[in-house]
Amino acid sequence: MMQGIRAQTIAGLCCLLLSPALVHGQLLDVDNIDYEAELTAWGHPDIQGVWDRRTITPLQRPERLADKAFLTPEEIRSYERLSAERSDGRPLDSGRIILTVHDPDDLDYGTEVLPTGQTSLIVDPPDGRLPERSEAGRERAAARAREREGRGPADSYTDRSLLERCITWGVPGGMLPQPYNNNLLIVQTPDTVMIMNEMVHDVRIIPLDGRPHLPDTVRLWHGDSRGYWEGETLVIESSNFSEKTRFFGASENLELIERFTRVNGDILLYEFTVEDPTTWVRPWSISLPMTRTDQPLYEYACHEGNYAMRNMLSVARNLEKQEREAAGND
Repeated sequence: MMQGIRAQTIAGLCCLLLSPALVHGQLLDVDNIDYEAELTAWGHPDIQGVWDRRTITPLQRPERLADKAFLTPEEIRSYERLSAERSDGRPLDSGRIILTVHDPDDLDYGTEVLPTGQTSLIVDPPDGRLPERSEAGRERAAARAREREGRGPADSYTDRSLLERCITWGVPGGMLPQPYNNNLLIVQTPDTVMIMNEMVHDVRIIPLDGRPHLPDTVRLWHGDSRGYWEGETLVIESSNFSEKTRFFGASENLELIERFTRVNGDILLYEFTVEDPTTWVRPWSISLPMTRTDQPLYEYACHEGNYAMRNMLSVARNLEKQEREAAGND
């Protein structure tokens, strides 16, 4: 399945060769589709560096593009122009952002669709949409809703999301394009790969030495990851996720396979497939070409500036006080 997805993505890369501006200022040479990556001193393909995942391509394919997997160069120019005309700093098909900001200039989605021209990050299912929930997934979502009955959205800091609490954006959620802090640093050693995410400065250290996964009883925010090389592709398999992570409502049964492949000197193709029968009726996959950049990673001082958490809780307490006072005056 993944080979077919990668072939589709590479085909999309090729179709845009006539439009240099659509590929971050440079052509993707069709002769370099079989790009042979430079090697590290110990012989592994070199994927090190800082990679930029900014894009205005949405996660799911918009309904108006239901039967269209790729945009034409003309459609790409129109899409980027319409996105630039939005006054709120968000891409054309962006809904409400997770993070609230006062100034659209604080957002940094970028200005371009992916260099493939694909209409969504999701490439499988073929409709570019998240699959339906499984029966177990629907039941779990309903149970979680029942747990919250009678509670406000800010009764406690534990009612807020992990990202609002400055804990983590999770995996693979933190690997998706964000409203800002979209750089990613990869560092390799002979037996380890380090991935540092600019968003919430999440760091993952993935062993490549063939060690077994942790016992099933050990559950981690980012799961338990093991990596290996498959030709010129770095493959990372992760399991043992914490139930609290809840990537798009997933359970602790989530299993993740990530693939990193150097397409050329300036593009690193990132793909992942998630599978959790207790959440979705089938696996689903994304394809995200990331662009090499010489920009640094900036510190994400989340807790130091996290006034929102204090404000949300204090406002919730104040609203409750007003309700009690109003009830007492009736």
